[in-house]
Amino acid sequence: MARVAREPSARSEATRASILKNAERLFADIGFDKARLEDIAEAVGIRRASIVYYYRDKAEVYDAVLQGVFGDFRQRLDTAFKKPGTLHDRIEAAIAAWVDYIGERPTFARILLREVANGPSEAGSAAGPHIVPFIPLVQSFIDDNADSMDELRKIDPAHVAATIAGATIFFVAGLPVLVGTAGFDPLSSEHWAAHREEVLRIARRLLREGNDSDGGE
Repeated sequence: MARVAREPSARSEATRASILKNAERLFADIGFDKARLEDIAEAVGIRRASIVYYYRDKAEVYDAVLQGVFGDFRQRLDTAFKKPGTLHDRIEAAIAAWVDYIGERPTFARILLREVANGPSEAGSAAGPHIVPFIPLVQSFIDDNADSMDELRKIDPAHVAATIAGATIFFVAGLPVLVGTAGFDPLSSEHWAAHREEVLRIARRLLREGNDSDGGE
Protein backbone atom coordinates (compact mmCIF):
# COMPACT_ATOMS: atom_id res chain seq x y z
CA MET A 1 0.00 0.00 0.00
CA ALA A 2 1.31 3.45 -0.93
CA ARG A 3 2.52 5.64 1.92
CA VAL A 4 0.49 8.75 2.59
CA ALA A 5 2.59 11.89 2.95
CA ARG A 6 2.03 13.59 6.25
CA GLU A 7 1.56 17.29 6.63
CA PRO A 8 4.41 18.84 8.63
CA SER A 9 3.46 19.42 12.24
CA ALA A 10 3.38 22.87 13.80
CA ARG A 11 6.42 21.88 15.88
CA SER A 12 8.30 20.73 12.79
CA GLU A 13 7.56 23.97 10.96
CA ALA A 14 8.59 26.00 13.99
CA THR A 15 11.91 24.15 14.13
CA ARG A 16 12.49 24.67 10.42
CA ALA A 17 11.75 28.39 10.80
CA SER A 18 14.15 28.64 13.75
CA ILE A 19 16.89 26.89 11.78
CA LEU A 20 16.55 29.38 8.93
CA LYS A 21 16.33 32.40 11.22
CA ASN A 22 19.46 31.48 13.14
CA ALA A 23 21.30 30.36 10.02
CA GLU A 24 20.51 33.69 8.35
CA ARG A 25 22.00 35.55 11.29
CA LEU A 26 25.13 33.40 11.32
CA PHE A 27 25.67 33.60 7.57
CA ALA A 28 25.32 37.36 7.80
CA ASP A 29 27.66 37.67 10.79
CA ILE A 30 30.49 35.30 9.87
CA GLY A 31 29.82 34.15 6.31
CA PHE A 32 29.01 30.82 4.71
CA ASP A 33 32.52 29.34 4.97
CA LYS A 34 32.93 29.93 8.70
CA ALA A 35 29.38 29.07 9.77
CA ARG A 36 28.97 25.44 10.85
CA LEU A 37 25.89 23.28 11.20
CA GLU A 38 26.97 22.79 14.81
CA ASP A 39 26.75 26.55 15.37
CA ILE A 40 23.29 26.72 13.84
CA ALA A 41 22.10 23.73 15.87
CA GLU A 42 23.42 25.26 19.09
CA ALA A 43 21.63 28.55 18.36
CA VAL A 44 18.37 26.68 17.71
CA GLY A 45 18.78 24.42 20.72
CA ILE A 46 18.87 21.12 18.84
CA ARG A 47 21.49 18.57 17.84
CA ARG A 48 23.42 18.87 14.59
CA ALA A 49 21.89 15.60 13.39
CA SER A 50 18.44 17.14 13.72
CA ILE A 51 19.27 19.78 11.10
CA VAL A 52 20.08 17.04 8.59
CA TYR A 53 16.49 15.83 9.03
CA TYR A 54 15.37 19.11 7.44
CA TYR A 55 18.32 19.99 5.18
CA ARG A 56 20.88 17.73 3.55
CA ASP A 57 23.89 19.93 4.27
CA LYS A 58 25.05 23.48 4.94
CA ALA A 59 24.76 24.46 1.29
CA GLU A 60 21.10 23.46 1.28
CA VAL A 61 20.49 25.51 4.43
CA TYR A 62 22.16 28.51 2.79
CA ASP A 63 20.10 28.09 -0.36
CA ALA A 64 16.92 28.01 1.73
CA VAL A 65 18.01 31.19 3.53
CA LEU A 66 18.65 32.94 0.22
CA GLN A 67 15.32 31.76 -1.12
CA GLY A 68 13.64 33.27 1.92
CA VAL A 69 15.32 36.68 1.91
CA PHE A 70 15.10 37.16 -1.86
CA GLY A 71 11.60 35.72 -2.10
CA ASP A 72 10.20 37.95 0.62
CA PHE A 73 11.66 41.05 -1.00
CA ARG A 74 10.37 40.01 -4.42
CA GLN A 75 6.85 39.97 -2.97
CA ARG A 76 7.39 43.45 -1.54
CA LEU A 77 8.64 44.69 -4.90
CA ASP A 78 5.73 43.16 -6.76
CA THR A 79 3.30 44.89 -4.39
CA ALA A 80 5.07 48.23 -4.88
CA PHE A 81 4.97 47.89 -8.67
CA LYS A 82 1.20 47.33 -8.53
CA LYS A 83 0.39 50.34 -6.38
CA PRO A 84 -1.90 52.95 -7.91
CA GLY A 85 -0.41 56.22 -9.13
CA THR A 86 1.98 57.49 -11.73
CA LEU A 87 5.08 55.69 -13.00
CA HIS A 88 7.18 57.87 -10.71
CA ASP A 89 4.95 56.99 -7.75
CA ARG A 90 5.42 53.26 -8.33
CA ILE A 91 9.17 53.53 -8.81
CA GLU A 92 9.43 55.53 -5.60
CA ALA A 93 7.28 52.94 -3.84
CA ALA A 94 9.66 50.22 -5.04
CA ILE A 95 12.67 52.13 -3.73
CA ALA A 96 10.93 52.71 -0.40
CA ALA A 97 10.11 48.99 -0.25
CA TRP A 98 13.81 48.18 -0.69
CA VAL A 99 14.95 50.58 2.03
CA ASP A 100 12.22 49.48 4.43
CA TYR A 101 13.00 45.81 3.83
CA ILE A 102 16.70 46.26 4.58
CA GLY A 103 15.80 48.24 7.69
CA GLU A 104 13.64 45.37 8.90
CA ARG A 105 16.07 42.67 7.76
CA PRO A 106 19.65 44.03 7.92
CA THR A 107 21.00 40.49 7.66
CA PHE A 108 20.05 40.67 3.97
CA ALA A 109 22.43 43.59 3.43
CA ARG A 110 25.33 41.78 5.09
CA ILE A 111 24.69 38.56 3.16
CA LEU A 112 24.59 40.51 -0.12
CA LEU A 113 27.84 42.27 0.75
CA ARG A 114 29.50 38.94 1.52
CA GLU A 115 28.27 37.48 -1.75
CA VAL A 116 29.78 40.38 -3.67
CA ALA A 117 33.03 40.30 -1.68
CA ASN A 118 33.49 36.62 -2.51
CA GLY A 119 33.87 37.59 -6.15
CA PRO A 120 33.00 35.55 -9.24
CA SER A 121 33.57 31.81 -9.38
CA GLU A 122 33.20 29.08 -11.95
CA ALA A 123 30.07 27.87 -10.17
CA GLY A 124 28.63 31.38 -10.09
CA SER A 125 27.17 33.22 -7.13
CA ALA A 126 24.93 31.25 -4.78
CA ALA A 127 22.55 34.20 -4.97
CA GLY A 128 22.38 34.08 -8.77
CA PRO A 129 19.44 31.65 -9.08
CA HIS A 130 17.44 33.73 -6.61
CA ILE A 131 18.04 36.94 -8.57
CA VAL A 132 16.79 35.42 -11.84
CA PRO A 133 13.07 35.60 -10.86
CA PHE A 134 13.40 39.38 -10.54
CA ILE A 135 14.08 39.69 -14.27
CA PRO A 136 10.55 38.81 -15.49
CA LEU A 137 9.07 40.84 -12.63
CA VAL A 138 10.94 43.98 -13.69
CA GLN A 139 10.35 43.28 -17.39
CA SER A 140 6.63 42.93 -16.75
CA PHE A 141 6.65 46.28 -14.95
CA ILE A 142 8.43 47.88 -17.91
CA ASP A 143 6.02 46.33 -20.40
CA ASP A 144 2.98 47.43 -18.39
CA ASN A 145 4.30 51.00 -18.32
CA ALA A 146 5.73 51.15 -21.84
CA ASP A 147 3.73 54.27 -22.69
CA SER A 148 5.29 56.18 -19.80
CA MET A 149 8.81 54.79 -19.91
CA ASP A 150 9.93 57.36 -22.46
CA GLU A 151 9.66 59.91 -19.64
CA LEU A 152 12.75 58.33 -18.12
CA ARG A 153 14.81 58.10 -21.31
CA LYS A 154 17.79 59.86 -19.70
CA ILE A 155 18.01 57.43 -16.79
CA ASP A 156 20.26 54.38 -16.90
CA PRO A 157 18.40 51.76 -14.78
CA ALA A 158 21.64 49.98 -13.85
CA HIS A 159 23.19 53.18 -12.53
CA VAL A 160 20.09 54.08 -10.55
CA ALA A 161 19.81 50.59 -9.06
CA ALA A 162 23.50 50.60 -8.10
CA THR A 163 23.18 54.04 -6.51
CA ILE A 164 20.10 53.21 -4.47
CA ALA A 165 20.94 49.62 -3.51
CA GLY A 166 24.61 50.39 -2.85
CA ALA A 167 23.83 53.32 -0.59
CA THR A 168 21.59 51.29 1.70
CA ILE A 169 23.77 48.17 1.76
CA PHE A 170 26.85 50.22 2.68
CA PHE A 171 24.93 52.27 5.25
CA VAL A 172 23.84 49.09 7.05
CA ALA A 173 26.76 46.72 6.50
CA GLY A 174 29.76 48.93 5.80
CA LEU A 175 29.56 52.18 7.70
CA PRO A 176 29.18 50.64 11.20
CA VAL A 177 32.42 48.71 10.60
CA LEU A 178 34.35 51.83 9.61
CA VAL A 179 33.05 54.02 12.43
CA GLY A 180 32.16 51.30 14.92
CA THR A 181 34.23 52.84 17.69
CA ALA A 182 31.95 55.88 17.54
CA GLY A 183 28.98 53.73 18.50
CA PHE A 184 27.18 54.43 15.23
CA ASP A 185 23.94 52.49 14.89
CA PRO A 186 22.43 52.85 11.41
CA LEU A 187 19.23 51.15 12.52
CA SER A 188 18.44 53.65 15.26
CA SER A 189 15.16 55.36 14.49
CA GLU A 190 16.88 58.71 13.97
CA HIS A 191 19.62 57.50 11.62
CA TRP A 192 17.34 55.20 9.68
CA ALA A 193 14.65 57.82 9.11
CA ALA A 194 17.32 60.24 7.86
CA HIS A 195 18.80 57.62 5.52
CA ARG A 196 15.38 56.67 4.14
CA GLU A 197 14.53 60.28 3.39
CA GLU A 198 17.93 60.92 1.80
CA VAL A 199 17.62 57.90 -0.50
CA LEU A 200 14.12 58.92 -1.56
CA ARG A 201 15.31 62.50 -2.13
CA ILE A 202 18.06 61.22 -4.42
CA ALA A 203 15.58 59.00 -6.23
CA ARG A 204 13.16 61.88 -6.78
CA ARG A 205 15.95 64.03 -8.18
CA LEU A 206 17.05 61.27 -10.56
CA LEU A 207 13.48 60.71 -11.72
CA ARG A 208 12.97 64.44 -12.18
CA GLU A 209 16.16 64.77 -14.20
CA GLY A 210 15.23 61.74 -16.26
CA ASN A 211 12.02 63.49 -17.22
CA ASP A 212 13.77 66.79 -18.01
CA SER A 213 13.85 67.15 -21.78
CA ASP A 214 16.69 69.66 -21.79
CA GLY A 215 18.81 67.73 -19.29
CA GLY A 216 18.59 70.53 -16.75
CA GLU A 217 20.97 72.74 -18.65
